Amino acid sequence: MSWLEALLLGVVQGLTEFLPVSSSGHLEIGQVLFGTAGEDNLTFAITVHAATVLSTLVILWKEVAQLFKGTFTTTKWNDEKNYVAKICVSMIPVFIVGIFFKDQVESFFGHGLLLVGCCLLVTAGLLAFAYFAKPRQKEQISYLDAFIIGIAQAIAVLPGLSRSGSTIATGLLLGDKKEKIAQFSFLMVLIPILGEALLELIDMIGAHAAMDISTGALVAGFLGAFVSGCFACKFMINLVKNGKLIYFAIYCVIIGAATVIYSLVG
Repeated sequence: MSWLEALLLGVVQGLTEFLPVSSSGHLEIGQVLFGTAGEDNLTFAITVHAATVLSTLVILWKEVAQLFKGTFTTTKWNDEKNYVAKICVSMIPVFIVGIFFKDQVESFFGHGLLLVGCCLLVTAGLLAFAYFAKPRQKEQISYLDAFIIGIAQAIAVLPGLSRSGSTIATGLLLGDKKEKIAQFSFLMVLIPILGEALLELIDMIGAHAAMDISTGALVAGFLGAFVSGCFACKFMINLVKNGKLIYFAIYCVIIGAATVIYSLVG
């Protein structure tokens, strides 16, 4: 993988991690088109995921700082601890999937684009449904909402099924307010992404896997993912507030259909 290919794939990862169009699906499409699918994928994936976590912390640093301060500077149960507890509840489903179904999930990756295209079409349907549905609005995200949104996140490990799209759309269908569900969606993924990257790194070290990708390519991919991730995170929060997810539904239909056709005739 050249540094230019890594930079482009990093930008794709950073943008699609937050935009509701599936980062894993677009990354797999990009790797197939560039012909970079191979043993260096794991190292690259860890790098760009770490970059997107960092971009989330940069954009939402005030909210993260407030949560840390409210959680660790007092023994009283407060709004911050309540919010963190809901984030922990949302992580239960993906934790179960990661521990007990890791091998089955990984088997879905790297085996063609048909699944990616189909999941993109599912993402489009979910976004469209959330756009047209008008449930009664809630003031706060409940613990049950957090768990259901967590289930959506766990299912979205499939390539092509957008994590942000699934979690935000699920929250909207549950009646959660747009500005609150967007922020919750981005904060709830921080620990799972870091945990996944750490586990993959441990596996790679334990297997004594050689790093087939150059340092320059990794740096380029990291910077591309970080800068584009900062833009996409801020952009997506504002977009959800304005309720314009239908445009991404249309995009996912086009890309999903094209990917399915390509996989069948290619």
